[in-house]
Amino acid sequence: MSFDIQEELKKIPDSPGVYIMHDKSDAIIYIGKAKSLTKRVHQYFQPSHDEGIKKKQMVEHIDHFEYIVTDSELEALVLENNLIKEHRPKYNTMLRDDKTYPYIKVTLGEHFPRVVFSRKVYKDKARYFGPFTSAGDVRETIELTNKLFHLRTCNRVFPRDFKRERPCLNYHIKQCPGICLGNISEEEYMKSVKSAMEFLEGKADPVIDALTEKMNEASKNLEFEKAATYRDEISAVKMCIQKQKITDTEGEDRDILAIALDKEDACAVVFFIRGGRMIGRDHFFLNLREDDRKEDLISTFIQQFYSGTPFVPKELFVQTELSEQKMLEDFLSEKKGSAVHIVTPKRGQKERLVELAWKNASLILTKDRERIKKEEGRTIGAMKELSGILGLPGIQRMEAYDISNTMGYQSVGSMVVFDHGKPLRNDYRKFRIKTVEGPNDYASMREVLTRRFTHGLEEKAGGESEETGSFTRFPDVIMMDGGRGQVNIALDVLKELGLTIPVCGMVKDDHHRTRGLFFNNKELPIDKSSEAFKLITRLQDEAHRFAIEYHRSLRGRNQVRSFLDDIPGIGPARRRALMKKYVSAEAIRNASVEDLAKTDTMNEKAAQQVWDYLHKTKP
Repeated sequence: MSFDIQEELKKIPDSPGVYIMHDKSDAIIYIGKAKSLTKRVHQYFQPSHDEGIKKKQMVEHIDHFEYIVTDSELEALVLENNLIKEHRPKYNTMLRDDKTYPYIKVTLGEHFPRVVFSRKVYKDKARYFGPFTSAGDVRETIELTNKLFHLRTCNRVFPRDFKRERPCLNYHIKQCPGICLGNISEEEYMKSVKSAMEFLEGKADPVIDALTEKMNEASKNLEFEKAATYRDEISAVKMCIQKQKITDTEGEDRDILAIALDKEDACAVVFFIRGGRMIGRDHFFLNLREDDRKEDLISTFIQQFYSGTPFVPKELFVQTELSEQKMLEDFLSEKKGSAVHIVTPKRGQKERLVELAWKNASLILTKDRERIKKEEGRTIGAMKELSGILGLPGIQRMEAYDISNTMGYQSVGSMVVFDHGKPLRNDYRKFRIKTVEGPNDYASMREVLTRRFTHGLEEKAGGESEETGSFTRFPDVIMMDGGRGQVNIALDVLKELGLTIPVCGMVKDDHHRTRGLFFNNKELPIDKSSEAFKLITRLQDEAHRFAIEYHRSLRGRNQVRSFLDDIPGIGPARRRALMKKYVSAEAIRNASVEDLAKTDTMNEKAAQQVWDYLHKTKP
């Protein structure tokens, strides 16, 4: 049945909820929330209503819509955010990447707690510190904490595992008091855990004082190695504390959020302040439409970011007042389980922190644009250069193939794919040669190409789409590793299958380095300093690497033999000498008896046996 928008608008209830816009192909193009669904959705289809270029373009593509009624606007906000993350609609502002952050977890819910690494915060009895932005720093801090306070690192369960196994290495090097042996009571051990948690809160002075006292005592007793150990531990503690760059005298948990934007991009920066100390900073890029306002971007970021992170601070500092501030505070408070406030500082240190975050976002935005332009030169720019050289407009997808074997045995083929100048590794494919015996790269390549495109044609005939079929999408150009011979093999296969795809050879010189391109029966020169040349070299190297890796994996499972093993009178020493002198099985086949006899450890009789085997039998 056709969807009559005007008729369906009359049926929308005056309730909070989420509306979902679809285009003609039924793809979801926009998801929004509303306090009143009927008022909000009607607005999109009123000629006098103007919400900017982005919404106008979106409305032009709406074919039909649906909606979900909720009990409150807050429920609508949560549902909207979940649906956006799942469907990633074209016209919604989106974070470009989802990140998870590391935490330090003190397992207070178990006997004799441990300090461990975690990327999730559970509603359990454990104490969590973080989030942090550097997993490496977290692991270093955990290692230092365990070392300073002699905490256990094993996974044993107490009291069940008392005296059931031998103590681990940490006990013997005096890093653990020997809990498993019953050497320490839980009450005594918990004193160390409490000190460790104070240290993780940033209270390092007692630790430094205690270590300094021990260092001085060891030095007085002429125990210089022990004194040096304490000295190193003091340095490690100070280094750990120095990584917390900013101190807030109020000692609260808060995030400082600022967004910088221009006509094309937006970047959000968050400073994480925990217990009054800045423990890290991170940045995020957002998809930006021409008419997006900073206020809308901040609201969207808060919804998407804090729905995905397990920790919500007590306060969130932002650049500007938000129209949905009360609802966002309710959303954050419900997630945290206690009151959360969104603040727009107007003066003093707090305002300066927000400004500092904005300056960082602006700097990152500028640097990222330069990086993107450079990357586009290496990829999209290189593809345009290659299109110009070959006279093939609009090249996007290239496929390259290579054959690898050990003197003709256990041959394998590789197919690598570059899309818009970048490796598309999910589309890489491996082929184990089935129909060719011996060192015949041409025949092996024919088999690989035939199997690849036959499979693709079968998938298309079976109704597979480019999203579901692994071979359905064909390349804009096939790049063969070689010159006229390899190109002709590919053209023959395509002709037999009724396909028309341009084929280009990547020609190498005598030193096995890329020299130029062979296309339409002539060799085309190419500037070796150009991005197109560098792209071709990367493609060629990637095809070779992928084939070699596959071959090595097979060789590891089943030792690959060489056809030289089957020749009478050719033992290990002569095999090695031949393989060292000749780069391929084909080179050995093309050598004369006299040339073969000149190889180390070979004589005329052995050379004749090799020649006879290669020319009187089918290797």
